[in-house]
Amino acid sequence: MSLLVFGKTGQVARELAIRAPDAVFLDRSEADLRDPAGCALAIATRKASVVINAAAYTAVDKAESEEALATVINGEAPRAMAEACAALDIPFVHISTDYVFDGSGSDPWRTGDETGPLGAYGRSKLVGEKGIQMVGGKSVVLRTSWVFSSHGANFVKTMLRLGADRDALNIVDDQIGGPTSAADIAEACLTIAKDLQEGSAPGVYHYSGTPDVSWSNFAREIFSQTGLPCSVNGIPSSEYPTPAPRPKNSRLDNAATKADFGLDRPDWRTALSDILKELKT
Repeated sequence: MSLLVFGKTGQVARELAIRAPDAVFLDRSEADLRDPAGCALAIATRKASVVINAAAYTAVDKAESEEALATVINGEAPRAMAEACAALDIPFVHISTDYVFDGSGSDPWRTGDETGPLGAYGRSKLVGEKGIQMVGGKSVVLRTSWVFSSHGANFVKTMLRLGADRDALNIVDDQIGGPTSAADIAEACLTIAKDLQEGSAPGVYHYSGTPDVSWSNFAREIFSQTGLPCSVNGIPSSEYPTPAPRPKNSRLDNAATKADFGLDRPDWRTALSDILKELKT
């Protein structure tokens, strides 16, 4: 498999680099997602057999004031990539998000459920999803949630930093989802890409860690595994306002992903243990 990846320094891209060192990774200087036509050209001029888009505008709160830019990067660029891949008849895997849903109810969201993003980031990602689906071809949109790793900025690293300095933290306890390690997402993307080459079904799929948990209980597990003596006080979202509203229910139904690609939901607690060991070294 000759793999081309959009993204180089993000959490999933860095995990892909570990697992597919021979792949070509494009950073912003080589393929700027603010230029969708340039992204399409990057695919057309390289002899890749599979393309994965691991790049995105991910500043959820900042997107509220930069929705036009977020929509170009998360919406128009992925569609241009999908069009270029369809023209070459090669698989395209695109990573999306639980933020395309409104977070209502308590049942896990299925792939065909009605979307309804609460903020600009979710709307921009949904534009990308719809554009890819309109193009067709051998494309998979893989929705995931609560990504964490030893790289970059994420909830785990924030908790480690704050937990080392404070005796107690107030953490939201009414948002529920499946934390998902970037390493597991990278593995899933590679499996899906390979299966698409072999004729598996394109479409929209979900992939998230298990068990579903609140942010506060996620934090408690981090402190439990590290031994940090920091207690966690659960608070409602209303006591932690942010520019962009967050979905309260981010549970994702992974049944179709298991059925079509044989991918089980990964246990995020095991991934957390591995990442904590990696951070120590």
